Amino acid sequence: MISIGFFAYFAFAIVVLSLLVITRRNPVHSVLWMLLLFFHIAGLYLFLNAEFMAAVQVIVYAGGILVLFLFVVLLMNLREEMTISKYVGFGPTGVTFAIGLFVVVFMSLGSFVAAPPGPYTVELIKQETHIQVLGKLLYTQFLYPFEIASLILLVAIIGAIVLAKRRVKS
Repeated sequence: MISIGFFAYFAFAIVVLSLLVITRRNPVHSVLWMLLLFFHIAGLYLFLNAEFMAAVQVIVYAGGILVLFLFVVLLMNLREEMTISKYVGFGPTGVTFAIGLFVVVFMSLGSFVAAPPGPYTVELIKQETHIQVLGKLLYTQFLYPFEIASLILLVAIIGAIVLAKRRVKS
């Protein structure tokens, strides 16, 4: 019963914090709510016995991505942003698209089927630990997709450097 209460707290807090992030007028407040959201997501990972994912959540998202967001917010002209109207006037169109999206998601829920259990049982994961199982899968079964993703990131980094150098010269 206590575990259901903890899960309900984390689920409710994550939904409420997500809404606070997107509805605040001040971008700095949104970033601070996002920090609290990331910690709650990490807490949910801990609750699900995924300690590695919780650590990655805190280090990468709460540590790195959030600092990047904060730098972007600090580089913006907040006084100009605060004078702009919160809503642009596309209310009926937005509501129509939201209802349509809700209908499509609700209709697609019936088509989901439970996947058959894989070779990695809870006992095997407890015996080998999460990180060992993740490493084995990443470097055996998913080696090529992992390498392709790293090559795509390398191309993006090189492209960003080339674009930044061109802008400096002109």
